[in-house]
Amino acid sequence: VQLQASGGGLVQAGGSLRLSCAASGRTFSSYDMGWFRQAPGKEREFVTRITKSGGSKDYADAVKGRFTISRDNSKNTVYLQMNSLKPEDTAVYYCAADTVGRLSYYYRDGRRYDNWGQGTQVTVSS
Repeated sequence: VQLQASGGGLVQAGGSLRLSCAASGRTFSSYDMGWFRQAPGKEREFVTRITKSGGSKDYADAVKGRFTISRDNSKNTVYLQMNSLKPEDTAVYYCAADTVGRLSYYYRDGRRYDNWGQGTQVTVSS
């Protein structure tokens, strides 16, 4: 599976961005997808996850109510709509695919995911 993330950029606090992650190489509707982020000097952290059908979603507390994950299986794409952005949201955002199902890892653990996109920078100015 190849993942290509896009949509990052510079935005003022309170603004919005929508990230996209296009997948190729395997039936998109057969695996769950997640978004993670990594800020400078910090460890990578879970942002959100959506199941293969889109029927279940989960969010980190830091983004709940502001971010929305969705997917369009007909377009092999997962989206992250980010509203009410804060300076602390500044990070490189990565999409990830869980195509193997390493059930020994919780889905909020990056080790659960076996394919990663290249990352897209999101910078929120105050």
